[in-house]
Amino acid sequence: MSQSPRAVGKWVVRLGLLAAIVGIAVYAVSYVLRPTVQVVLASRGKAVRSVPGTVEVKAEFDVILKSEVGGRVKTSELEIGRRVYKNDVLVTIDSGDVELEIERIQNDLGAAKKKREVGSTLRSVVLNLKDTLDEHERQTKAGSYPAADFEKERRVYLQTVQNMEIDEVNLKLAVENLENGLKARQREKSKMTIVAPTDGVVTAVIARVGDLIDRNAPIANLISIKRTIEAKLSEDNFAAIKLGQKASVRFLTFGEEQYPATISKVLPAADVTTQRYSVYLDVALPEGKVVMPGLTGEVSIIIADRTNAVIIPRRAMVGDYVYVVTSGKIELREVVKGYDSLNLIEILKGIEAGESVIVEQQDRFRAGNRVRTVVVPAF
Repeated sequence: MSQSPRAVGKWVVRLGLLAAIVGIAVYAVSYVLRPTVQVVLASRGKAVRSVPGTVEVKAEFDVILKSEVGGRVKTSELEIGRRVYKNDVLVTIDSGDVELEIERIQNDLGAAKKKREVGSTLRSVVLNLKDTLDEHERQTKAGSYPAADFEKERRVYLQTVQNMEIDEVNLKLAVENLENGLKARQREKSKMTIVAPTDGVVTAVIARVGDLIDRNAPIANLISIKRTIEAKLSEDNFAAIKLGQKASVRFLTFGEEQYPATISKVLPAADVTTQRYSVYLDVALPEGKVVMPGLTGEVSIIIADRTNAVIIPRRAMVGDYVYVVTSGKIELREVVKGYDSLNLIEILKGIEAGESVIVEQQDRFRAGNRVRTVVVPAF
């Protein structure tokens, strides 16, 4: 029994719809089963040529706090981690013996000053001898007193005057010696109060209350609050470095965060061991962000730039090639690189702005693979 043309047409339509549904289902299943790749869209922006280096955070200086005098620690305000400020009293040493010595010297000095005011005990003898000598001189001139006796008396007088002057010089010297001794003991006492030489943080406490310490014995360690950030560069890259150049710094502790910086110092000599050159950076850290000595990281110093360039993340590069996803299919393209920086690289040829480049796990894929894409931030 033959079917009518209308019935045959209905079957054809039904078979077409079924084939379309099956095709859509197969495509959907195959799409769902495709691996997912992370991509970044190539964009236009500023490409920079930069010099790479490593950075390390250092304290501006490290101080070993010492006592200039020996003695027993009487009081201490030292505590590990404590913030101290210049001229804060940190430690006092028992000054009892020195104070007793100061009191003794002060008493001796008072007596010595009185003796100096009174003068030599020979002064009255000199005055009496002078009166007698003057009288005998008149008699000698008148011929009533032997000249030989007068000359003898004159010599005795001069010797006594000399002895008096020496005596008074010794009295003055005794006062000066006692004054110097008093100053020395007072200075010694002042050194028994040990103050912070600068703002800093206590990192170690060596001497505590009750400890008996020697002269120049270490008491504690302080590190400066101020930080210096030193960058190390290879000899090949150092020639292009100048004061004031801009840079970008990343500290390993803070992940991928980058901070703007400026070169503040350039040291002209290389480290004799590593043959690497040092520059110092002023880094603009956000308020509240603290970098501690010992932190390390990377720096990218900008020596040239170009606007309206096609740029992609450095991590998209596999040698001179990039995996590009077009219509869900991977292409392996060779590219021509331009300027590069810490995280971004300029592409002169091979990729256009807006194209999707794979930035993770490129070793899992091959050209021709079909994939699904997830767009992620450039860095």
